[in-house]
Amino acid sequence: MTVHRRREWELPEKAVTSCHLLVHRRKAMTVFGASMLGFGVINEAVADKVTYPPGDLSGTGRFDPGRPITPEQIVTTYNNFYEFGLHKNIWRRAQKLPTEPWTIRIEGEVERPITISFDDLMKKMPVQTRIYRHRCVEAWSIVVPWRGFPMRDLVKFARPLSAAKYIRVTSMSDPKVMPGLSIPYFPWPYREGLWMPEAVNELAFIGTGMYDEAMPKQDGAPIRIVIPWKYGFKSAKSLVKFEFIRHQPETFWEQTSPNFYGFWANVNPKYPTPRWSQAYERALGEGRVIPTQIWNGYGRWVASLYSGMKHDRHLFM
Repeated sequence: MTVHRRREWELPEKAVTSCHLLVHRRKAMTVFGASMLGFGVINEAVADKVTYPPGDLSGTGRFDPGRPITPEQIVTTYNNFYEFGLHKNIWRRAQKLPTEPWTIRIEGEVERPITISFDDLMKKMPVQTRIYRHRCVEAWSIVVPWRGFPMRDLVKFARPLSAAKYIRVTSMSDPKVMPGLSIPYFPWPYREGLWMPEAVNELAFIGTGMYDEAMPKQDGAPIRIVIPWKYGFKSAKSLVKFEFIRHQPETFWEQTSPNFYGFWANVNPKYPTPRWSQAYERALGEGRVIPTQIWNGYGRWVASLYSGMKHDRHLFM
């Protein structure tokens, strides 16, 4: 007889909130959060979005973050998406992002490079819901219910060769709709990267929606990566390319500020940046400041990936 030992980040099926109840609880939290923070009314970015069909809400489909879900109003109006500008209030500008049709290129050290539409890719992937904590290097944090699929399933679909040691992802770059691309000192397009063992870790996720709806444009529609144990800038948005490569890629923020934003960028409260302490974080929507956890609290599943590596600010920040 096979005995399934549930991971500590999984909930038993009987404890899973139904998709219907989750949506309505989320809407109630959104209204409450908006009134508490002085937003007043729900804006257009929240009001008129496509609802997803129910996905896998059992086992790995639900993650208990130990904190309340951040109101959707906050997550969809407080954004870092530098292609649209340097301030947080870019959600209106981001509505110009064209997401249909959307194609994704998979290339590099793979058996067969392929260009595939987002819709066709989704037909091949197992849809799940994951609720993750996230920590920004700017010392604020959120809790988000994501819809999408494990990144390891994308890797399996890509059929990489043994020479592939890293994955480089590239975000969309369209100056016609992205005014931030005119900033001359940034090395556009936005590129990020993961070591292959990171990419196939059970927590690494490809986000295609949130709050039981399609991914908002300002949050990285239609497809982005979601890496909960790393700082938020590692989770690149609006992806158009996955490259399987032999050598560690130089990423966007490494090129911009190499002394502060290294390739590994795992959450570490011990190493401040010149602008922000990493010891504490503002929990948006909760009205409190809390201590930052090493690996953002996910060390049990990811710390072994980095065993033997030198722990200094250039490796983990």
